[in-house]
Amino acid sequence: MKVTPIAVLLFAAVALPAAAQQYPIKPLRIIVPFAPGGASDVIARLLAAKLTDSLGQTVVVDNRPGAGANIGIGLAAKSAGDGYTLLVASSAFTVNPTLYANPPYDAMKDFQMVTCVGTAPNMVAVHPSHPAKSVKELIDLVRAQPGKHNYSSPGAGTTPHLSGEMFRLAFKIDLRHIPYNGAGPQIQSLLGNQVPIGFASIPSFAPQVKAGTLRGLAVTADKRMALLPDVPSTGELGYKGLEADTFQGVFAPASAPKPIIARLHGDIMKAMATADMRERLNTIAMIPVGNSPAEFTEQVRTDIARWGKVIREGGIKAD
Repeated sequence: MKVTPIAVLLFAAVALPAAAQQYPIKPLRIIVPFAPGGASDVIARLLAAKLTDSLGQTVVVDNRPGAGANIGIGLAAKSAGDGYTLLVASSAFTVNPTLYANPPYDAMKDFQMVTCVGTAPNMVAVHPSHPAKSVKELIDLVRAQPGKHNYSSPGAGTTPHLSGEMFRLAFKIDLRHIPYNGAGPQIQSLLGNQVPIGFASIPSFAPQVKAGTLRGLAVTADKRMALLPDVPSTGELGYKGLEADTFQGVFAPASAPKPIIARLHGDIMKAMATADMRERLNTIAMIPVGNSPAEFTEQVRTDIARWGKVIREGGIKAD
């Protein structure tokens, strides 16, 4: 019997939901483009445990660090679109397309967005001995002493670095960037008063600010954080356009079947509604989000444009 193209399409339309109903029939993998221990890794392992229970199949975390997250993201982009490979990544996903000349993926073509699990605003803090006790005092001090002030970040191209550049460009001040290899070395530098001004994500600075070993000047958000009630936000201080955060999101290869993505999205939403998941997110200072694939797609698109503008205006390039 001759099979017409229309018959093939009709068969595919019927077979796909059936395949989704049988899904999953083998273990799943979550690729994390960073080393174990960071926020992406913590979230991936939380989701892996929850999805293992809800899907009835083992979900393993596969850490593939390197090249500013490009190795892991590139691997996920080339993975089979069968619903058995997911990616949990940070805002590096939206920064790298502009930061690198030839990133190994196209964010909007190679992936479909599943959901943003959570976000954490960045913040600016100083050593307690620093004379600036507010953002205004910091700006005035740097303006009065051009060429004498530096700021640190956990690495070139990270969103804290880009927050620092947004700050520098917005106020047209002479503030030089000193990158570190991660939040740990950066914090030690701040605590040692080697580079007394720093930008980092809230999870990195919150313990020191709460302990009084760093002075938080502002969080880069519309509203202040419940975790740090004494630290004002840039929005409430009247500094608009400085909002910046680091998100943690779930992605899948672009060709993964929509019914399977819908199933995974539903299971992730159920996982995020559990008390232990929300408590763990709060522990690492993440604000839970859990948006729809369409909403996350728009969030990613907006982030790529926002960070791309900062990178181009700041003349930032990956080392």
